[in-house]
Amino acid sequence: MDEITDIKIDRRKPSNERILDFIIKLKNPYIFKVNRKLVRIKFSENSNLTAEDCLTNVLKNLYR
Repeated sequence: MDEITDIKIDRRKPSNERILDFIIKLKNPYIFKVNRKLVRIKFSENSNLTAEDCLTNVLKNLYR
């Protein structure tokens, strides 16, 4: 399980490239650790958001 705070992303790259770099480095974007706490991402069937929308929102909040 990867620690998300150890992942370094080049902020000079365009948003799409940063997201791709993050996912590649994280290996599994649905389960990871943040400050040693386990984070597991699940999606509700009742949501109007896509998986891409949810992950994009998570990444934008982490890497502002």
